Amino acid sequence: MSLIRYFLILLILATAPTPVETQGVSDPGKLFLVPGDIVRVVIWREQDLTGDFQVDQDGKVVLPLLGELRVDNKEWDAVRDQLLQGYRRELRNPSIELTPFRSVYVLGEVNLPGRYNVHPTNDNLAGAVSLAGGVTSDGVVTKMRIVRDGVIILDGIVGEESLAGLGIRSGDQLFVGRRGWFDRNSTFLVSAILSVSSVLVTILLGSGG
Repeated sequence: MSLIRYFLILLILATAPTPVETQGVSDPGKLFLVPGDIVRVVIWREQDLTGDFQVDQDGKVVLPLLGELRVDNKEWDAVRDQLLQGYRRELRNPSIELTPFRSVYVLGEVNLPGRYNVHPTNDNLAGAVSLAGGVTSDGVVTKMRIVRDGVIILDGIVGEESLAGLGIRSGDQLFVGRRGWFDRNSTFLVSAILSVSSVLVTILLGSGG
């Protein structure tokens, strides 16, 4: 039985995906808006001006009251200051909250796969997975990969990694992997081994009698 287990472990290692070299990781100390990002605007007592507004493919965002603004490849602090100045010119003593988000897909072994808005500087991979209802019974957050435009840019990463440090962009796909075959079937294998052992002991005892 030890030989069979050894063979299974070798088989799992041989078929495991090879980690891919990190590509395109941005400076986590600075946040730049790119197409697909979300600008969340919350203005107290101004429901018509409040909402989530997406940066389009031309790098522009259309906001009620302020109109169309180009925000791509601009540092978030500069964009926020620009928006605050615009609202303060138009509103009297406004209470404004502005928050940037990346819009990403969380897929694989999660309970609610889909598209979610994540905070690029405050959230980590585990936080993104929690938005998707957490991992399934077969999932594992220590085997995650990130796919961008059909290319795996990161593989074998763990849930504690920050989104900023990984350079997550809107449109990226975060895949939660499955536990290995042996891990998923270990309970069954142990039960089977115990059953076989019990039968063998019974046979041996009967022969000895």
